[in-house]
Amino acid sequence: MAARLVIAITSHDIGARITTRRRVPGGFSDAVGVLVSWSDGLLKVRKRDGTVVEIPEETLVAAKVVPAAPPRPGRM
Repeated sequence: MAARLVIAITSHDIGARITTRRRVPGGFSDAVGVLVSWSDGLLKVRKRDGTVVEIPEETLVAAKVVPAAPPRPGRM
């Protein structure tokens, strides 16, 4: 059974935690974080470390909303 790549997010998912896979030179790259904006064909995703990844919409091959990250051990 082959994996099926689906883009299952829209601009209505701004504020949700998402995972993405996009084409980059030499392969693919993944980003997980909060979708902070999506306009003019550019998605911005804030990762856990606070950095913002800009993803051109045309490079997306898969994306979906995911649950909140579990708490890190020792951090309450």
